[in-house]
Amino acid sequence: MLKKYMSKALIFASFVGIVSCSDDFTSLTPLGSATESNYFQTQADAEAAVNSMYYYMGDEDMFSRGFMWYINASDDMITGRIKAEADNIKNFNLTGDEGYASWMYPQSYKIIRRANDVLANVPDMDFDESVKKRCLGEAYFMRAFHYFWVASAYGNDVSGGVPIVTVENMKETKFQRPASVTENYAQIVEDLTKAADLLPLYTSYSSENKGRAHKDACYAYIAKTYLYWAQYDDSKWEKVIEFCDKVSNSGSGRKLIDTDTPESDFRSVFTYQNEFGSEYIWSVTSGIDRGSKLVGVMLENKGWGVYNGWGYYTPTEELFEAFEDGDYRRSATILNFGDEFQFWGESRRYYSTNSLSGFQFNKYMDIYSYADPIGNGLINANGDALYTIQDVPILRYAEVVLMKAEAKLKLSKNADTEINLIRNRAGLASKVNCTMVDLKQERRVEFAGEFANRHRDLVRWGDAESIYSKPLHGRIHSDKTNPDSPYTIEEVWPARTYKPDVHNVWIIPSEVISSSGIDQNIGW
Repeated sequence: MLKKYMSKALIFASFVGIVSCSDDFTSLTPLGSATESNYFQTQADAEAAVNSMYYYMGDEDMFSRGFMWYINASDDMITGRIKAEADNIKNFNLTGDEGYASWMYPQSYKIIRRANDVLANVPDMDFDESVKKRCLGEAYFMRAFHYFWVASAYGNDVSGGVPIVTVENMKETKFQRPASVTENYAQIVEDLTKAADLLPLYTSYSSENKGRAHKDACYAYIAKTYLYWAQYDDSKWEKVIEFCDKVSNSGSGRKLIDTDTPESDFRSVFTYQNEFGSEYIWSVTSGIDRGSKLVGVMLENKGWGVYNGWGYYTPTEELFEAFEDGDYRRSATILNFGDEFQFWGESRRYYSTNSLSGFQFNKYMDIYSYADPIGNGLINANGDALYTIQDVPILRYAEVVLMKAEAKLKLSKNADTEINLIRNRAGLASKVNCTMVDLKQERRVEFAGEFANRHRDLVRWGDAESIYSKPLHGRIHSDKTNPDSPYTIEEVWPARTYKPDVHNVWIIPSEVISSSGIDQNIGW
């Protein structure tokens, strides 16, 4: 366990000497770096600069809660606790001043700046060429990865994309928004293509480097970028298939965890033992002192008096009912009153005095199943520092399979092979002549509670307005301390007004607008 933690500490190492400059990059005005002439001198300098790009992956305002607030807007979950700011995000009632939604944009640009620093300085340095290639590849990947998230959240073809800051223009003081987010997508693909040429397969990395960017992650994010781009340009569907196949055929052995034991296969995906296996393509590398807090953020508020979970992002009745009978993913994804589970080495039956929907996500609970997880170095002892050794997946191989399926359906091709690969792993019978209805169903139940981004799916499919016009429900039990108590299905979130011409993108934080001078998204 210590070995794993130490390997992850390496990735989240601070970039001494350049952090202060990069951390000031909270708007779109890149600051001249005093370190450029005196910092990038040695291979160790270059590697420290690269390591610094991973810092915000585990930031609470990024992939612990940050972007999950936007995914929480979907029909799969509700906030779980009464929080005005969180409610306003879910209700698309934002001013741009909300703290919960204020950091994802500027934090993304901090990493973009750090990547640009690496790309500007490392090429002319004299050190081991193989290490140099990896450093540059990681910089291209991390720049693209953060552009992917910020562009898809805040850009479209109406208000425009988000400003493109590269080595060539990073010292300018003013930036314009591109006319369309498709210009961002083109830049992302260009960066990821360069990264793929420079980076190795993850299977070639030593254990201490497993959390670094790698070739499969590049191919997978090119495929997902084209998936989003295809919303505006149907010609991109063929590219989705091409790059999904590159992941499958890369030589790294990508495959679903499927031992023909459906009662445990899907559940086993979300364990720390499998986080660097065949299915995780990109994740938040975590240790007990840093990483994603999402695992504890979704845990029962106050953790039944054992550990201080925060109780956010609770499943809805609509999500529970979306699973077919016999789908083993339901019990692996959701805890329902009376369900048996292991907690702190003991068998318990689920109940909740806190959940506003009567459910809890079960997907990330394995880390709490062990006896004395604190003493055994699995989780942080501080319930306000909800770090665990469990990595949180951001993109899994299952999504590569379903991206290919969606592209095939959009091209009027048969996608039964791909969709049934996912269904069969879950213990479900195969289907014949699958449609987009089947594809949408599988994406929903496969990725519930993950960063695959149900909300963004509904937006790009044109389904958000109709789905959000319906209220959401939960199971309200008569005795919230009794796993066997009866319940009534009640409305736990009212219907919402969703205007696609406004709400298909999120409001850009007010501080960014005032400091950068760019235009706000139309209608906000």
